Amino acid sequence: MGFMQKLKPVMPSLRERKRYVAFEVLSSTRVQADSVAKALWHSVLGLVGELGAASMGLIVLTDLYNAKQRGIARVSHTGVDAFKASLAFITDIEGKPATVRSLATSGNITKAKDAIS
Repeated sequence: MGFMQKLKPVMPSLRERKRYVAFEVLSSTRVQADSVAKALWHSVLGLVGELGAASMGLIVLTDLYNAKQRGIARVSHTGVDAFKASLAFITDIEGKPATVRSLATSGNITKAKDAIS
């Protein structure tokens, strides 16, 4: 009883397939990463609702947001189209006019990083 049993790894066939979507914020003023993440979440929730957002598995990688106002979001492979559609509904971020456009989609984070550099 004094030992812990190691968990078995998840088989590749059962693992969630994820995609990295590189995006760019077009705004006349500088927008912070946290504000962008909040705007992305509100837009996704408005378009697909809480259940759709949960199945999409959206994670905004705020630590990769750069000075060019480009960033990366991770979504499931089935949620890419809904995520890109929700980008079109963003008209302002924290009251300042802004739009967000998709730059590239990849299954590999390294290629997504290349797209935002």
